[in-house]
Amino acid sequence: MTTIDSPEVYNQFAHEYDAWFEKHANLYQSELLAMKQAVPQNRKGIEIGVGSGRFAEPLNIKYGVEPSPSMAALAKQRGIKVFDAAAEKLPIEDQSYDFATMVTTVCFLNDIPKAFSEVHRILKPKGEFVIGLIDRNSKLGKKYEQQKSTNKFYRDAHFHSTEEITERLSQAGFQNFSYWQTLLNADDNTIEQPQPGYGKGSFVVIKGIK
Repeated sequence: MTTIDSPEVYNQFAHEYDAWFEKHANLYQSELLAMKQAVPQNRKGIEIGVGSGRFAEPLNIKYGVEPSPSMAALAKQRGIKVFDAAAEKLPIEDQSYDFATMVTTVCFLNDIPKAFSEVHRILKPKGEFVIGLIDRNSKLGKKYEQQKSTNKFYRDAHFHSTEEITERLSQAGFQNFSYWQTLLNADDNTIEQPQPGYGKGSFVVIKGIK
């Protein structure tokens, strides 16, 4: 969930960050349902930018990469084996995993092409890369962009559109893309069922195949 520089804010406020998922349980559950549409079952996966493990644990992902020690400690408490590294330089052998995920991590990457190339390298042939992101052009994306200066967690974020990330994935060698979306209303009072496609929901899941 953090950048290659591991901002001190995530070390200092890891528990506050983690508490967001309890405070906004319906938004979290909506995003989780969308991710579940794309994440393979009973296969070896790794989450890049695993943060506190809030997605990896329920998605049954046993491995993660996280440069923030405080966030990694929370993920480890949830049973995740965490590599202390950044997305742009993974200490992982070629073709080691069946799939990889990133959830709201893309907006914090310092070098997207390098990070996507690294994911491509560690995936087995026909491996799947699943990205969950807040679309820059969505209602929630525009809100977060406007509030960046007052939000310590998103201050350094760079939000992207679904089309832009798809193009980046294609350039990195991924293909056969599938999409799911949720938070069409971004309503904190309900859990939304994911819908196929993108363009209406604030949270979009993209899956590409190596």
